[in-house]
Amino acid sequence: MLTGGDREEISRGIAEGVDQAVIAERIERNPSVVSREIRRHGGRAHYRAQVAVRRATSARARPKIRKLDTDPVLREVVTTKLREGCSPDQVAGRLRHERPGQQAWQVSHEAIYTWIYALPTGELARQGIWLRSGRSQRRSRGRARSSGARIVGMRSIEQRPAEVADRRVPGHWEGDLVVGKGGKTAMATLVERTSRYTCCVALPDGRHDATTTHDALLSKINDMPSHLLTSLTWDQGSEMARHAALSLAADVDIYFAHPHSPWERGTNENTNRLLREYFPKATDITDHQSYLDTMAEELNNRPRRILDYRTPAEVFTELLTSSLASTD
Repeated sequence: MLTGGDREEISRGIAEGVDQAVIAERIERNPSVVSREIRRHGGRAHYRAQVAVRRATSARARPKIRKLDTDPVLREVVTTKLREGCSPDQVAGRLRHERPGQQAWQVSHEAIYTWIYALPTGELARQGIWLRSGRSQRRSRGRARSSGARIVGMRSIEQRPAEVADRRVPGHWEGDLVVGKGGKTAMATLVERTSRYTCCVALPDGRHDATTTHDALLSKINDMPSHLLTSLTWDQGSEMARHAALSLAADVDIYFAHPHSPWERGTNENTNRLLREYFPKATDITDHQSYLDTMAEELNNRPRRILDYRTPAEVFTELLTSSLASTD
């Protein structure tokens, strides 16, 4: 929920003429929150912080009837999808995708969250519903910083071709480690930037030294379609110390993000957050590749808002088919 101070900062940002994304960063909110706030209260030309505060306070004071409480059929469809592991956003988006124009079947992700958070304690568990965050109520967001280590001979992300940034050209991947309890186990993850298709790579006995990581990644890359593997962007973790050997053996360009800059590999960071549903922090990570493949398959068959609620598997298959056709 936006505070009065947040709204004052939004008003100042509008007066300065800065983008909504910059305003969102200042108040540590999602840009979509700022966009809705401005649109709801008169647009950039008429937004006033104090007016927005009064309207928001008045709106919160009015009792609201939740759509999911009044429509048992819709509620059952939503809860079924939640039990299948979909997020509220994915549920809302998939309903729009499956039933376009049918207002009775439309419900926003925010309405689903509101309904969930209003349930009595223990009701989520009783219905077999769980949020991927593991929370049953909202909490404010904080910022985390990731460690970085200098890699000899690395190529900076600044040297990466411009075509990678806009995602229109497939075949560019991001990679990282997901580390288990006490740093004793880990797996590698690879995510294709255009389709968000994910591969999980087992590391023998959870070892994530440079040699083990190199060997595991090379084995996985050799099984992947070479025409959809052009570049790989990683952070500056020491596990990639043998990046030059991997680049040569796999014929793939490897680039490194700046230290403390997880947004430069945002696709992979978001994917690793989803994978934490299966391996919460402070738990061990298996080195059984078959289990990791099953987990990745589940993730690749979840609809994504960024893909217009298609699944990464659907989009990756389209890319694979179209690229093969273009080479015939």
